[in-house]
Amino acid sequence: MRPELLNPLFAETESLDGVGPKLKKPLEKLGLVKVKDVAYHLPDRFVQRRAVTDLDEASVGEQIVIALTVTEHRGGGSNRAPYRVLAQDEAGNVVALTYFGRASYSAKKQLPVGSKRWVAGKLDRYGDMLQIVHPDHVSEDSSGAMGNLVEPVYPLAEGLTQPRVAGLAHQALDRCPDLPEWIEPGVLSDHDWAGWREAMVLAHRGEHSAARDRLAYDEMLANSLALLLVKEANRKRRGQPLSGDGHLRTRLELPFPLTGAQERSNREIESDLAQEAPMLRLLQGDVGAGKTVVALEAMLIAVEAGAQAAMLAPTEILARQHYETLRKLAAPTGVHIALLTGRDKGKARESILMGLLDGSIQIVVGTHAIFQDAVNYRNLGLVVIDEQHRFGVSQRLQLARKGKKTPHTLAMTATPIPRTLTLAQYGEMDVSRLDEMPPGRQPIDTRVISAERIEDIVAAISRHLESGAQAYWVCPMVRENEGEDLAAAEARYATLKERFGDGVVLVHGQLRPELKDAAMERFANGDAQLLVATTVIEVGVDVPNATLMVIEQAERFGLAQLHQLRGRVGRGSQKSTCLLLRGEMLSEVGRQRLALMRETQDGFRLAEEDLKLRGGGELLGTRQSGDTPFHIADLDQIERLLPIAHSDARLLVERDGVLASSRGEAARVLLYLFERDWGVQLLRGG
Repeated sequence: MRPELLNPLFAETESLDGVGPKLKKPLEKLGLVKVKDVAYHLPDRFVQRRAVTDLDEASVGEQIVIALTVTEHRGGGSNRAPYRVLAQDEAGNVVALTYFGRASYSAKKQLPVGSKRWVAGKLDRYGDMLQIVHPDHVSEDSSGAMGNLVEPVYPLAEGLTQPRVAGLAHQALDRCPDLPEWIEPGVLSDHDWAGWREAMVLAHRGEHSAARDRLAYDEMLANSLALLLVKEANRKRRGQPLSGDGHLRTRLELPFPLTGAQERSNREIESDLAQEAPMLRLLQGDVGAGKTVVALEAMLIAVEAGAQAAMLAPTEILARQHYETLRKLAAPTGVHIALLTGRDKGKARESILMGLLDGSIQIVVGTHAIFQDAVNYRNLGLVVIDEQHRFGVSQRLQLARKGKKTPHTLAMTATPIPRTLTLAQYGEMDVSRLDEMPPGRQPIDTRVISAERIEDIVAAISRHLESGAQAYWVCPMVRENEGEDLAAAEARYATLKERFGDGVVLVHGQLRPELKDAAMERFANGDAQLLVATTVIEVGVDVPNATLMVIEQAERFGLAQLHQLRGRVGRGSQKSTCLLLRGEMLSEVGRQRLALMRETQDGFRLAEEDLKLRGGGELLGTRQSGDTPFHIADLDQIERLLPIAHSDARLLVERDGVLASSRGEAARVLLYLFERDWGVQLLRGG
């Protein structure tokens, strides 16, 4: 149960004054659903103003607060003409307060001739005259104006204004209770951090970077703690030790010898499986590094030991693909492998369910369908999860309940993740890395081309398709706006379809899953030659005959994403090419990114470089690309503070694994505050 102390923070935003159905929508757009979301909606930046007694002290372009006496109103003759209110400072200098459109109505009310007002805004010049366009604040007394010397600027959505969001933030802060201190006293004093409530207030109040660091640290501590509690609970569970005698693995006839990294990963997994505590291991490997073979060896150990193995894929197409690959590779072993997806109905489904129950099916591959309540196993010993980042910790915990004893878990991802972020996302797992490429994989020829040459590129695609090969065309990613992504993809699809006819298919995130699958299937079967897509094709699809990848406005994508997309080609024996089309307005970061893509195909190096290039603040930063589980902490804070938070959490779990001490109780409050309460649920009586 959530501690009562936190109830005011978990109230809906409608409980704040002034929030009705009309305001609720734009707030939801910003992800502000509860009072705590509003409290944590921190300013992007701050406007710093200087109080001046007369205009001679100020320079044009500066943000100022000044006392003025109103001398004259000059109404705009037409609706479009500006409405000017002339006013004087103490020294007699004249400044025009300039308003456009409907704002002139409030100017007439707020600024009667002869009145003295404190005005805050940016000093500009228009011709010979000084002016302040649309003053930010006009107040009747100095205290109102002086309160605005440092003013927060909040991220907005359509229908919200700065004063409105600032007012709501103020109300949310008033409702913040005093919470017990969960940070280790040594860490707190080393960084000279304020308590939680005070840090909350300071973070909304100006450049208090220490306060923001503290709030980011809280989030990282909650995450690390929850993941370590999962690890700890897992250690205490009774799994079944799985030791194989090798009689199936020796029958495998692999197309090429294993790399050193594959052999090392096999040894790590084999030793984990032999333990009674269930394995929780992440296998990180670049596209084409041979994760499937490592997963197959692990599943064969389970079968040799008399248990069953299940492989979970995020989509039906990927499940089908894994099934075909595993069936071919495992053919010499005689192991019975089945495929189970949501599509299977009637007798076919019944017979698979029976085979899993009586143990005649030794390995099953499928989507979430393999973990439905109706699916029961004779003895499930190992679960392999592909594309790990699609499954949250709570889903992983659900899988753990499927075996008689907790099954071992091997998670796989082809998304190279920098080491710091690995800790953030998979802090509860041991990690194996496949950082070598199997022999025989040809490097992909990567070129950067100006988008102005689009006609040449379409001609090149034409030659490419005539030779019988297939190609991908990825449309630009418009930040923040899926609608524009879609429009760009549909427009490109229309022009390419006009040129190449019915051999062109379109896939995007808004398509119904069955339509998306059908289009992907047409491409995978070779019925379609050209696949136009938004970034939904990033992970997994394997079409060896597709040897050309075109990425439009490549500078808008992050490095990791470009690398994932490029990995869709180069999967067969043919030479593959990736064309990165760049726009005219290339930022320095964009240029470096594209140069790195040309220079290296090592996903791990690209992931580390991407982190350096993005730093904390670049627009394609953490929140947009979804590559960290954090909302408050930015990349710079993660680099600096996550290792400290992780070791602090580890110390707490070692000393007080059930969180019963007073700091442990405070830590429970923290887990509920950041909705990592699945961590608490694992504790007895949590």
